[in-house]
Amino acid sequence: MRGWMLALPLLLASTAAVAAPKSVVSLNEGWTVRIDPADAAAAKAHPREAKWLPARVPGTVQQDLIAARRVPDPFKGLNEAAIQWVGRTGWQYVRTLEVSADMAARDHLDLVFEGLDTFATVSVNGQAVLKADNAHRTWRVDAKPWLKPGRNTITIRFAPPIATLQPRVLAEANPLPGEYDSFFGDEPKGKQTSPYIRKAKYHYGWDWGPRILNVGPSGPVKLEAWDDARVAQFRVNQIALNDAEARLAADFEVVADTAGPATVRASLTGPNGAAVNAEQVVTLAPGTNRISVPLIIANPQRWQPVGYGAQALYRVTGTLVENGQASDSAQRRIGLRTVELIRKDGSFGFKVNGTPIFAKGANLIPFDSFPSRVTAEGMRRMLADAKAVNMNMIRIWGGGYYLPDAFFDAADELGLMIWSDFMFGGSVTPPDKEFRESVRIEAEEQVARVSGHPSIVLWAGGNEVLAGWENWSDRKAFKKRVGPDEQERIGAGMAVLFDRVLRQAVRDFDPGVPYWPGSPSTDYEGPVDTDADGDRHFWDVWSGSKPVERYLDSCPRFMSEYGFQGTPDLSTIKDFAGTLDLTFDSPVMKAHQKFLAGEGNARLMHYIRERLGEPKNFADFAYLAQVNQAQAITMAALHHRACRPVTMGSLYWQLNDVWPVVSWSSIDYNGQWKLLHHEAKRFFAPQAIVAERKDAATRIALVSDATTPIAARWRVRGFGLDGRMLGERTGDATLAPLSAAEAAVVPDADLFAGAAPEASYGVAELLVGDQVVSRRIVERVQPKAIAWPDPGLSVRWQGREVTITATNLARAVMLDFGAVAAQPSDDGFDLLPGESRTLTVASDASPATLKKALTLRTLGNRK
Repeated sequence: MRGWMLALPLLLASTAAVAAPKSVVSLNEGWTVRIDPADAAAAKAHPREAKWLPARVPGTVQQDLIAARRVPDPFKGLNEAAIQWVGRTGWQYVRTLEVSADMAARDHLDLVFEGLDTFATVSVNGQAVLKADNAHRTWRVDAKPWLKPGRNTITIRFAPPIATLQPRVLAEANPLPGEYDSFFGDEPKGKQTSPYIRKAKYHYGWDWGPRILNVGPSGPVKLEAWDDARVAQFRVNQIALNDAEARLAADFEVVADTAGPATVRASLTGPNGAAVNAEQVVTLAPGTNRISVPLIIANPQRWQPVGYGAQALYRVTGTLVENGQASDSAQRRIGLRTVELIRKDGSFGFKVNGTPIFAKGANLIPFDSFPSRVTAEGMRRMLADAKAVNMNMIRIWGGGYYLPDAFFDAADELGLMIWSDFMFGGSVTPPDKEFRESVRIEAEEQVARVSGHPSIVLWAGGNEVLAGWENWSDRKAFKKRVGPDEQERIGAGMAVLFDRVLRQAVRDFDPGVPYWPGSPSTDYEGPVDTDADGDRHFWDVWSGSKPVERYLDSCPRFMSEYGFQGTPDLSTIKDFAGTLDLTFDSPVMKAHQKFLAGEGNARLMHYIRERLGEPKNFADFAYLAQVNQAQAITMAALHHRACRPVTMGSLYWQLNDVWPVVSWSSIDYNGQWKLLHHEAKRFFAPQAIVAERKDAATRIALVSDATTPIAARWRVRGFGLDGRMLGERTGDATLAPLSAAEAAVVPDADLFAGAAPEASYGVAELLVGDQVVSRRIVERVQPKAIAWPDPGLSVRWQGREVTITATNLARAVMLDFGAVAAQPSDDGFDLLPGESRTLTVASDASPATLKKALTLRTLGNRK
């Protein structure tokens, strides 16, 4: 044991006659971990892991075992099953620390854990001082009574979540409905422990992610040494905002031991470097003191969403001064803006700084199965990739974890609006007061932590909890089984949680941001998940196997979820499968496809065969799957935009992956853009043309997100497959600000001169000046029925630039580099006869390797 334990001296300032400034010392280093000796069965089954090994904090036992090569990487091959035992086992972390005499003389020595996942007991020198049961909270304990000068031992024991909760669940005649049943037999079907725990729901497995029940100190660990008082919380609230001035309140929460005088100071620095300072002299009382210091900014600069102006940001410092000396301080970076949730006659949308903004974006799931290895740079890169394709909103889905400040910092700087769910993934919540009280503390802490970030424009209660309770068949069956009294008790508990507890947390700690009880929701005004009111999750396409054309049937008020799967890049598949000698139903491909317990690839094939035809080989299957995904979401997103102002948002499912997998993402786990992500740049463009087929005609609609009118011209032309133009309609238009409008309904007779649908196609274009700013190919039948010509592609390389030229129409051109990871600057595009496109290719591979690896794929030249 001693061989792994490190004694790390903590160097703190000596105690002065007056209160010394608060000192914060990281305790992230020097931890070791082993199977908890109390878990005798696990220790016997895994004797090597019953001995101490190095532990990384923040982190998880799983990561430590992977690093030590005690378990295989669960992201590779079929290895997910081999790591399951870790999450079912009890674990013990330990480290030592040296406490100096000066440190021991401080009034308070607080151990602070910014994440314990999940059932944890903290001991100091063998004395239990803290019990934690919520992975979404920060835990603090004053350990001074148990710390002594010299060497001390800190121990954290983690109990396995399933074993902790399962006796209660199995004893219930009707356990609460959860999310996804385990693939590994550790929980009986329909008897899940996940509804009863405050832990990231996706750890239990989802239809895009593995089942890895993380155990460990998920956040930083630190020691805070302080004397008379400390700043427990510092927030900056926007009271009023107009063009002449902004009135703010710098709100301090100061915890004090005794009564006494103090000064609180607030210092604000604007984007131009101008400073505003204010202070108040107060008399602190024992306990918690809430103090507000007014700040006034003349001629304030507003934070604007991307596309609507600059992202002005202010920095505010709050300082506690005792006896003339600063004893504690905190900082915030804020933005000034107003947010309004548009709600009238069922409408749902966002107005920022008075401008109604159509939300264009995607849903964000957790970045990784192991959150502690996600970097600030990685989060920023993902958000930058979203901005790069004209997104302006990201919804943080509720089945994960609360994201760190660095995420919101990046969103603030990039101008992305953030819709943040509270962390509820879909399971029915326990109705007891103790559960709600734990959530109250969690919610207040998390909202207060990130309040002031201008990117946050909505707090929502969670994902599909209320909609599931109302509409899902398993919930209806549950309510019937338990009877009306128990149904009322559970339903009332959820109403209190989502309509009162969480709503009040937002009102109290981030009052400038609207609250929404869940997604989808109508804010308790009527039935949920309908086109007529509130936000909508639409899954008839994909989950319901309905044709993609069903996306065109209606105009929802706000589409917050809809999705269609596509394969990851071939280089990513090679990385997890070890080979590309595969079929869509190879065991490793099914293991990395979680929809329908691995049968989702058959759903992919269903849609490929329905729309695009039979794949010729595995690479062609991957290509067609990505084309299908891109075309399906393009159809939906453009329809949503054409429905403006009835529809005011389109957020597809999903932006990213937690591991390498076949899923709905537009960026795969390795960061490779799928064709969908490239296509998003076109269908989310500031000005776009929409071409929809119905009743032997093409409906043309024009969309603009600009705040000023734009003079434009539209045209739609019909062509034979030989490239001969058959007909044309054009028109001049003034694109009104923030609008969508129908320009024309063009009968086929005007465009195609009687040509057969399978022997012709249309091209719809929007031009501003002489520039084509948006183009859509019009297909009169399913693509598989069209005898696409050989595009006659030629390729010319110059270093990392490649120019592709088409002789005939090249539909859905994909640059396929096989097992070589490479990212072209565009992909999945169309080339008209005679057109060329020059692209840059980002890759660690050499230009010669890229040239050799490249295969060009199109719908007219499949290999």
